[in-house]
Amino acid sequence: TLLRLAERMKRLGTETAFEVLAAARALEAKGQDIIHLEIGEPDFDTPLNIKEAAKRALDEGYTHYGPAAGYPVVREAIAEEVSRTRHIPVDPDEVVVTPGAKPIMFFALLACVDEGDEVIYPNPGFPIYESVIHFLGAKPVPLILREEKQFRYDLDQLKKAVSKKTRMLILNSPHNPTGGVLTSDDLQEIARLAVENDILVLSDEVYSRCLYDGLEHVSVASFPEMKSRTIILDGFSKTFAMTGWRLGFGVMPKPIAEAVERIQINSNSCTASFSQMAGIEALKGPQSRVKEMVEEFQRRRDVIVDGLNQLPGFRCYRPHGAFYVFPNVESTGKDSRTLADYLLREAGVACLSGTSFGKFGEGYIRFSYATSVENIRKALNRIETALKNFSAKRVVSR
Repeated sequence: TLLRLAERMKRLGTETAFEVLAAARALEAKGQDIIHLEIGEPDFDTPLNIKEAAKRALDEGYTHYGPAAGYPVVREAIAEEVSRTRHIPVDPDEVVVTPGAKPIMFFALLACVDEGDEVIYPNPGFPIYESVIHFLGAKPVPLILREEKQFRYDLDQLKKAVSKKTRMLILNSPHNPTGGVLTSDDLQEIARLAVENDILVLSDEVYSRCLYDGLEHVSVASFPEMKSRTIILDGFSKTFAMTGWRLGFGVMPKPIAEAVERIQINSNSCTASFSQMAGIEALKGPQSRVKEMVEEFQRRRDVIVDGLNQLPGFRCYRPHGAFYVFPNVESTGKDSRTLADYLLREAGVACLSGTSFGKFGEGYIRFSYATSVENIRKALNRIETALKNFSAKRVVSR
């Protein structure tokens, strides 16, 4: 009884990517060669100018507590960047800087959603959405993303999902795990629905610069009457290869920003000061490295999609954003989790079951192509061999 956990802990999920990473590391420790396609982390190093800015910040004394919502100069830089890229006026007081982007997700839901409220979220989708909704005692309402719709939101289904209890809608475009991207027409209709039904929108735009084929990011906040009901979630991890810096931010109406700031005071006080100074350089410094990374991601996307579509039992949609592919693997004869485990242990390829992103991810596998083309081609060869071995074993067993 002394070590009894709170009942609410039974409602808190996890992010399977880190569990698979740990299992893969354990196999590596035993001598097995593993190709890591499970974790959503760019393999590029943080650009040199950003690292140098952090070093200067350390030398200049940015090693102490900062304001809970972020240094004013950092909030100003973010406000300018979001104003420019989302085509909306943003005041620095509407910005909260956090240690990574996840706190914006958690804090925004905590600040705005009560027990019994309904939150519509994409499924398959980033698992922490559903986890936090459950944790707060709210009701998760899944919006199924389907391959035949290019993993975009089904607007008819969305209308049916809205009820008088709907408090918030979560958007994620470009989308993890599918790479799907909502069109401007999609967003316009979603905005209309949100306004008509008085719904808050949490718009996860952390992959906003990871777009391909000439696409440009469009934020739901840019549509009429939407800025006042939208919380934009973004950060530096994906765009600038700064995952270990733990630097994210949210842009939201001022009353919500004040509430999120108060939650931050009660949890982690503030975001690391020198990381924030590096963030200014990331936004205002040269952007050529970002462009190069995105171009390389697109090259890798084409290699992995073309390769997966050659494999027996695989069918892979070519995504337009993020750095993941989500192939349909139903024809392999294995369920998603069994296949993902098989590929890790038999092929040495770490990937994630589609069910890691919700029950409607069954029949799919997620591969991250945030690794070299050489690794991708090696992984494809290993998967092909493993599938042949699996087919041979199945024939023998019959």
